[in-house]
This record gives sequence, structure tokens and C-alpha cells, in this order.
Amino acid sequence: MSALLAALFGVAGAIVYGAADFFGGLASRHIGAVRAAALAALSGLVVLVLALPLLGGHWSTEALLTGALSGVAGAVALSLLYACLAIGPMSVLAPITALVSAVVPMGWGFVLGERVGPLGSIGLAAALVAVVLVALVPERTAARATLRGVAMAVGSGTMIGVFLVLLDAAPDDSGIVPLLANRTANALLMATAVAVLAIRHRSAPLRGPGRGLELALLCGALDAVANALLLAGVRTGELTVVSVLTALYPAGTIVLAALVLKERISRVQAAGLVLALGAAVLLALG
Repeated sequence: MSALLAALFGVAGAIVYGAADFFGGLASRHIGAVRAAALAALSGLVVLVLALPLLGGHWSTEALLTGALSGVAGAVALSLLYACLAIGPMSVLAPITALVSAVVPMGWGFVLGERVGPLGSIGLAAALVAVVLVALVPERTAARATLRGVAMAVGSGTMIGVFLVLLDAAPDDSGIVPLLANRTANALLMATAVAVLAIRHRSAPLRGPGRGLELALLCGALDAVANALLLAGVRTGELTVVSVLTALYPAGTIVLAALVLKERISRVQAAGLVLALGAAVLLALG
């Protein structure tokens, strides 16, 4: 039963993460990536504060420390991801980031002694392949990836993995306290980044702030929900299972892009979506 619940939390978290990325991407078109990320961090913090009386949690130094460190890891991961996608082909670098983000916490879970059955092992392998397939972004004129771009993609995926490991390490009785610390650290870092940009580019206009503001706030709220689902997943089941399913987050993004923006899902991505569903079933059974 715990394996099934963990798989459900992992899949649900991936879908909500994908939706958050979708709306965050739209917000970035209006107000820029850094401003969008800062507003999202703030709205996510508000959502978690409002949820605290309902979900609760025991405050402790360990909970605050692991949460804050995970917030720093998440901020570094996003910075590296945006940087690498700005200088290299998304069709190459996005799958690398997604794959590494699954492998790092999965490997850590094995180090801690987590094991899955035969069906689960097949599911893990299938999920890793699905992670790469759904993250592939078709590009007509894809440039070759540079060593620098690949290194940043690996770094981003590693920091996402560290983020997952740190949340898993938070005390079981801490509730959403680690997420509050996570979001606070993240919001402070992003606010600092916005301030630095404002000082460096005082005359830069803010295009379409109204629409971008709404989208960024929605992104942050969804991201907070996804974090809560992830935390519930690692507390219910194995980090190895939840991490690889959570890494399927690009699936939610491409499905929303197809429904809302009428973007075409490639055959490779469609195959990845089908494989991801099969992998989730195997992991739930295994």
C-alpha cells in the first residue's frame, strides 16, 4: 500500500511541477525569468504559511536547516538550468538535467539501503528512459552542445537531486516546516537577485507586468503544492521511487503546452508519456 501511495504522490507531484513550469515559462515571457522566479517564490511561501495551521509540523533546528539548504540547492539548480538552456540546445541539455535529477537521489536511496522488487526494478529502468524521452524538445536547427553547457546541465540536475535528498532527510514529524524554510531561503535569494538586476539595469522596462504577475503567482502556488506532494511521497515510500517519478515533470509541461498553446507533441515525447504510465504502474506494484 505504501508503494502505491508513494507512486501516486510522485506522479501527482510531477504533473503539478510540470504545470508550475508551464505557467512560470509564460510568466517569464512577460516579466523575465528572475522576476518570475522571485514572485513565484513569494506566492509559494504565502501558500505554505496559510497551509501551516492545517498541515502543521514540529519546529526543530534540523527541519529548518535541511529545508533552508534545500531552498539554496533549488535556487542554484534553477540558475544553472536557465543558464545552460540560454547557451545550448534544449533538446540535449533538458534531458540531461532531468536524467541526472532522477539518478542522484535514486543512487542515494540505494546507498541508504532502499530496495525495490523485480517489477520495481523494471519500472525504475523504464522510468529513467521515459524521463529522457519526455524531456526531449524537438528543434529544427539544434546547435551542438558545448562542454560548458553539458557541465551546467549536469550541475543543475545534481542540485535538483540534492534538493530531493535534503527534503527526504528532514524529520518525519516536521510536517511542512522544511518547506517553509525552503521557500523562505529561496525567496530571499531570488529577491536579492532581482535587486541586483534592478540596480544594474535601472532603465529596463517591465513589459506586461499584470499578466506576468498573475502567471508567476500561479506558478509559485502550484510549485508549493508540488513540493508538499513530493514531501508526502518520500515520507510514505522510498526516495528511489518518488525521485524518478518526480523527474517526469516535463510531461505535465508538454501536455499543457499541447492543450493550451496547441503545441505539437512529438512521437518521441508521446512514447515517453506512454512509457511513463507503464513505469508508474510497475513501481506501484513493485
